[in-house]
Amino acid sequence: MKVIILCGGAGTRLKEESEYKPKPMVYVGNQPIIWHIMKIYAHYGINEFIFALGYKADYIKDFFLNQKAFTSDFTLDTKSHSTKYYLENRTKFDDFKITFVDTGLETLPGERILRCQKYIPETDTDFMVTYGDGVTNLNIKSLLTFHKKQKTIGTISGVHPRTKYGLVNVRNDSLVSGFTEKPVLSDWVNGGFMVFKRNFFSYLRPGEFEHEAFRRLAKIKQLSLYRHEGFWFAVDTYKELEDLNAMWKDQNPPWKIWK
Repeated sequence: MKVIILCGGAGTRLKEESEYKPKPMVYVGNQPIIWHIMKIYAHYGINEFIFALGYKADYIKDFFLNQKAFTSDFTLDTKSHSTKYYLENRTKFDDFKITFVDTGLETLPGERILRCQKYIPETDTDFMVTYGDGVTNLNIKSLLTFHKKQKTIGTISGVHPRTKYGLVNVRNDSLVSGFTEKPVLSDWVNGGFMVFKRNFFSYLRPGEFEHEAFRRLAKIKQLSLYRHEGFWFAVDTYKELEDLNAMWKDQNPPWKIWK
């Protein structure tokens, strides 16, 4: 099964980082966040990815094309440009198969998914989609089992959002009784880890957001919600990137389910 990762947006609210690199390439620890996302899927045996590229696509291509040089010692002959890599010094190898698809600079997410259609084999009955800025400890196998049980065209993951503001607790007499710092809300939002049957492509339209296709599915009762009560965190601002890096430094980040 293949996973389309939407990684073509400019990430304007993360300008401190995304002015020079695409949002999926902001670093959490010593690896870009898109690598963390891929490791989550790979933990469940899903290692074939399609990158829906756009903004600064060359940056993403360059990182993965040259990953061998970034992660190993090597000798370079600058005259002949021949290179000898000392791969025996590498302790771990990622097993990813990546298809890089240039889906355009200004393309909306729905059309980005549509432009990846030809890279999903006709024999694949289902495929997955996610965004390039969120991590989770969601069980991908359970998500797939739920999707097949529901038999709907699409399944999105529901997660509880965390408000960016501290809440004021107030009594009936208008006296403040306390404060709650950035609580997790009881509402559901789309956490971005999604599964679709192949005929989902027929519900997508050029020039649209993916949510328009979701509305079409919901209208005919063909969209399910997989409820995830565990950890989920998306990076939209520099502060959130700092928060995620702080979790990583704790050496037991909740989304690091791989060994």
